[in-house]
Amino acid sequence: MMWPPATAFPVLLLLLLGQVPSCRSQSSGTKKLRLVGPANRPEEGRLEVLHQGQWGTVCDDDFALQEATVACRQLGFESALTWAHSAKYGQGEGPIWLDNVRCLGTESSLDQCASNGWGVSDCRHSEDVGVVCHPQRQRGYHSEKVSNAVGPQGRRLEEVRLKPILASAKRHSPVTEGAVEVRYEGHWRQVCDQGWTMNNSRVVCGMLGFPSQVPVNSHYYRKVWNLKMKDPKSRLNGLTKKNSFWIHGVDCLGTEPHLAKCQVQVAPGRGKLRPACPGGMHAVVSCVAGPHFQPQKPKPRRKESRAEQELKVRLRSGAQVGEGRVEVLMNRQWGTVCDHSWNLISASVVCRQLGFGSAREALFGAQLGQGLGPIHLSEVRCRGYERTLSDCFALEGSQNGCQHANDAAVRCNIPDMGFQKQVRLAGGRNSEEGVVEVQVEVNGVPRWGTICSDHWGLMEAMVTCRQLGLGYANFAIKDTWYWQGTPEAKEVVMSGVQCLGTELALQQCQRHGPVHCSHGPGRFSAGVACMNTAPDLVMNAQLVQETAYLEDRPLSMLYCAHEENCLSKSADLMDWPYGHRRLLRFSSQIYNLGRADFRPKAGRHSWIWHQCHRHYHSIEVFTHYDLLTLNGSKVAEGHKASFCLEDTNCPTGVQRRYACANFGEQGVAVGCWDTYRHDIDCQWVDITDVGPGDYIFQVVVNPTNDVAESDFSNNMLRCRCKYDGQRVWLHNCHTGDSYRPNTELSLEQEHRLRNNLI
Repeated sequence: MMWPPATAFPVLLLLLLGQVPSCRSQSSGTKKLRLVGPANRPEEGRLEVLHQGQWGTVCDDDFALQEATVACRQLGFESALTWAHSAKYGQGEGPIWLDNVRCLGTESSLDQCASNGWGVSDCRHSEDVGVVCHPQRQRGYHSEKVSNAVGPQGRRLEEVRLKPILASAKRHSPVTEGAVEVRYEGHWRQVCDQGWTMNNSRVVCGMLGFPSQVPVNSHYYRKVWNLKMKDPKSRLNGLTKKNSFWIHGVDCLGTEPHLAKCQVQVAPGRGKLRPACPGGMHAVVSCVAGPHFQPQKPKPRRKESRAEQELKVRLRSGAQVGEGRVEVLMNRQWGTVCDHSWNLISASVVCRQLGFGSAREALFGAQLGQGLGPIHLSEVRCRGYERTLSDCFALEGSQNGCQHANDAAVRCNIPDMGFQKQVRLAGGRNSEEGVVEVQVEVNGVPRWGTICSDHWGLMEAMVTCRQLGLGYANFAIKDTWYWQGTPEAKEVVMSGVQCLGTELALQQCQRHGPVHCSHGPGRFSAGVACMNTAPDLVMNAQLVQETAYLEDRPLSMLYCAHEENCLSKSADLMDWPYGHRRLLRFSSQIYNLGRADFRPKAGRHSWIWHQCHRHYHSIEVFTHYDLLTLNGSKVAEGHKASFCLEDTNCPTGVQRRYACANFGEQGVAVGCWDTYRHDIDCQWVDITDVGPGDYIFQVVVNPTNDVAESDFSNNMLRCRCKYDGQRVWLHNCHTGDSYRPNTELSLEQEHRLRNNLI
């Protein structure tokens, strides 16, 4: 046991006398903890500790937030949200290992806190404590990560860069060709080209964010080198004579995620006087940028190969480009990859397949969110040179009990485009908010200025936060009079900005040529507030399909719904209260799949009280319900104002955080469902004016993107709908990103063939 020097003598005396203080756990801080709770909420549950090879519980006596914080940090989370007493997550079994735990809050593990001692307790399992940690993991926790990698000789090679030599290479962004330079012990060194191979180039390019490499014209570079060596005033001429200038003896297999994992020598082989690179020159590498980082050029459409049709890969729910949960396309449906045997080599195959470099981090335990569809692959084992993930060995995900809590994710190396240096935030209360200031060229001179907030919205704010490396946008702010920007950047230099949301930088978005801003600089400059995590709403497609039915509802029962614009416009022309409307009704469940709670954009002070239904609307329109023809024309519509956002259903052991009663807080917690039953007002599409036929039934959640989400692609649900004038059938319901594009019609054709309808 390690003790501070000041306490060494008293403790030694106590040990000699056999009087070890009972209030201090007799451990060096290596005991394992776990949370036993809902499968889809790894950040909360009953707290259990492993001691003497047996798992036991912790009593809730004296347990408070600072004890929960120590436990959460030991478990790899950033902090604790709260704790739970009286066996809220169920009663455990076995011994109650710790009681009266008292922490200062600075301990690195729970067994470093004061307690009664191991197994000394007067509690019962009805007093087992639980904790709720912040879902955000400590950076780098539970992952295989390349960070200042240490090589086989214990050498720490920090960074790699390409120093462009040709004028054309210097103008290119990103830099894809040049002399290799390695940062070692704080100094940049060039690499001797003797023994340099394309495998070495592959590793260097992967570190720099490029998926592949090509040979260089070594004869031309040798001529340039010889010219510099003949120049006595050349700085390079002097540096080459110093052994400390060279990295040499590089020998890579080509599958390594970092140069430090290769065989590398950073000192001369024999003696300090022997030249490190006799007769050689600096190694030159030429990389190939992925499609995300190349100038956009129209390409002729080509027929996909069979391999491309059978398996594709995408990343979902990542805050930055090149990161996210790994999903693969099999049997025309997207599914996830289990993290069993997941490592940097397999993750690098995914990254290169997607046009990025090698992987800098392979993440386990659904750290970038859980998927909802099938788990396609598990035990993925790649050698490193595979072109696609389908070339690697893998098992079916269902074969070894994987759950979505084991979804694998990746962070890839991406090229440095210099975009992060062209935007900044100023005047905010912290580094994640403020007035957006951008750098643009005005008459060929770089100038900093603000952005006109006309048309400024969440998509533009999302691009800004991504460009800054700050995650997702929480708010897009149009009125920033309370934030003082940089004095020399007051002028508006960008206006009419419109982004799709996928751009790498604001400079890639559409914008006005000449700047035109209706209100000028100052108070109405664009601003953002960024956040690390975000919610992600997705509909329960199966429930919609199973609960759909028709109802002919009398007008006398629809006054409230009519007042809230839940009926078609033709209802205005009817002879109220006589007659009826035909309604396509259904139940919906909206699941928060993300890593942050979904909260209304507007504060409670601006919620609208609806006397008719006697509830508050926290969001003006929460969902759109539409009936479309097969070619996409709208024939009927509905809308769903947020009656209230609340946790209608949560997994076992998860406490509901949001409830609408008594003007309560509204929202949908992570892992919980907000359910709207088929029998409540406005939970329908008014199809009174629709004739029999085949249609597409469509539901869009958060339709105007008012609230930030980590993934908007799964907000749309679509079903095939058949209406014969008296009955209705919904089938093939799925979220918008569940299948590959254009799969919907082919699935319908197969369905008709199986049922002899053709």
